[in-house]
Amino acid sequence: MTPHSEPRLAVVVVGASRGIGRAIAKVAARERNVVVLVARSPEGLAAAALDVQQAGGEAFTLELDLLAADASARLEAFLTANDLVCGVLVNSAGYGLRGAATLLPVKDQIGIIDLNIRALTDMTLRFLPGMLARGRGGVINLGSIAGLVPGPYMALYYASKGFVHSFSDALHQEVRRFGVTVTCVAPGPVSTEFLEKAGANRAALFKILPKLDAEYVAERAWSGFNSGRRRVVPGISAKLFTLVAEFLPTAAILPLIGRLQRRSKDPCPCGSGKNLKECCGSRPSARSKLQK
Repeated sequence: MTPHSEPRLAVVVVGASRGIGRAIAKVAARERNVVVLVARSPEGLAAAALDVQQAGGEAFTLELDLLAADASARLEAFLTANDLVCGVLVNSAGYGLRGAATLLPVKDQIGIIDLNIRALTDMTLRFLPGMLARGRGGVINLGSIAGLVPGPYMALYYASKGFVHSFSDALHQEVRRFGVTVTCVAPGPVSTEFLEKAGANRAALFKILPKLDAEYVAERAWSGFNSGRRRVVPGISAKLFTLVAEFLPTAAILPLIGRLQRRSKDPCPCGSGKNLKECCGSRPSARSKLQK
């Protein structure tokens, strides 16, 4: 950096190697932005960088493990070394797991908290103060309609997205007067690798809800953010789900989501090794046992 030069503003996309993050990077590049792509996959980063360049933007890539304790500090050092600052932060990295919480590996479930909550929070709090000092820019956090309700058989994922919604809404209110926007994007199922990797593509719920294209979600996310919106819910089915979640009591929603997300062939949560239908699906509840 020369003594009198100013660092350039960049759109920093965390989780940019695939899915919605990669699509948002491409949309941002159409406005001739500098786009910094952050992910673990070198192959995915290379493909995303090509997308950005073809769309008219300038691409930088950083291979980074977001679960590392110093991930945000390393990203900031990378930006500084390239005469850049984070003008817009897109937090799109995350994962989920389908299955009974008592049977899924504990380490993998804690990993959902580490990535979907801790890493997102760390990145946001690292770069938001600079945006406030400049009086411009902001953060796009990828939530989900899953964050609106509890999610039996995807308990940690739903809970993590609930945090993203609450955290983003609160920050939006705190910073909106200073020219900075925090937007939470809450789509329904999207045609990406997420559902297959989470094991959710076999659940009835994700067969019923129509799947959106990542490009459509990215367009709505970017447009909503630039309009200063607190929440963006792309797609009619997601909007309808939002209304249902708002007006139906949790006691009614819980068993419905539980039925739609579990499968009769799933292992029983009690750990017997039998499937749910053969085991506790036909047993009296613990409460009724105690009452006898």
